[in-house]
Amino acid sequence: MKIHLTSVFVDDQAKAERFYTEILGFVKKHDVPVGEKDRWLTVVSPEEPDGTELLLEPAGHPAVKTFRDALVEEGIPLAQFAVDDVKAEYQRLRGLGVRFTQEPLEMGPVTTAVFDDGCGNLIQIATKPQ
Repeated sequence: MKIHLTSVFVDDQAKAERFYTEILGFVKKHDVPVGEKDRWLTVVSPEEPDGTELLLEPAGHPAVKTFRDALVEEGIPLAQFAVDDVKAEYQRLRGLGVRFTQEPLEMGPVTTAVFDDGCGNLIQIATKPQ
């Protein structure tokens, strides 16, 4: 068994697509219309085009707002992405206008930072496990 797909709820799929591809550097994998306004929109790492897909899922269900608001209020990231160098990625993303809620923090062998994706979520970046 392996993880094939995971998702983040987003307020606006077009805005999320721009952020996750143009800012974070993911690559669009699938973009299929679903209903009148939603899409099955997934992105992947350019390093693993056949790897785990991230679904940019519409946040229309009423439970989503309560769930995400509680996570953001507590400062809890909804997802975590691995990077080679958290401090360098922090600088790169800040230079692109990304707002961080936690600057790089060393925790033993791992360094983490947390940013706001502008689509309703906090996302954590962490050094790749060695």
